[in-house]
Amino acid sequence: MSVLGFYLDVVRALEEIEAPYMIVGAFAATAFGLRRATFDVDIIVDLSEPHFDALARRFPLPRYYADPEQMRSSTQMGIMFNIIDTTLGAKADLVPLTREPAYRRAFARRIRRTFSDEEGAEFEAWCACPEDIIIGKLMAWQEGRSDKHPGDIREILAFALSDLSDEPLDISYVSLWAARLGADVAQLWNKIRQQAEEDVQQRTD
Repeated sequence: MSVLGFYLDVVRALEEIEAPYMIVGAFAATAFGLRRATFDVDIIVDLSEPHFDALARRFPLPRYYADPEQMRSSTQMGIMFNIIDTTLGAKADLVPLTREPAYRRAFARRIRRTFSDEEGAEFEAWCACPEDIIIGKLMAWQEGRSDKHPGDIREILAFALSDLSDEPLDISYVSLWAARLGADVAQLWNKIRQQAEEDVQQRTD
């Protein structure tokens, strides 16, 4: 199994136990034009008592680390926890819905998208809508100033502006949130919009 296969197994497990979830970040963004080859998987989850043991049973020791007690306590405290594949050295980060108030807004807007595994088999999963993926990346940039987030946003936006996506992207909604996050974020967002528009123009020339 590859790292990608492990990530997809976590998503499938959440589907099977009927646990509410939403894929966010770069992994979700692959459904909206992002082609970055390396990324972690971040999943917002709304787990309740029946889900902890059910999820742990799908990732048993000794290969996996999926402690149901850690899931319970982390959910109660609103802190992130992991499911770890010790053979691959890979981990899936699961973040309780209660961690941030903004998560509930995005969670209410989540959508079903089709993903493909390494064999080309397709399956549907819940993920954040493209606007909320971009907003999340703007927030992550504001916190850590990593260059990867503007690059990811630019690629998602250019994909949408090229009419390649079947999911419309509400630019005004993102602009509103960028302004709420502060002048530095709004300035970055406007710069990325200009770059993405130039990217699309160059492709059509």
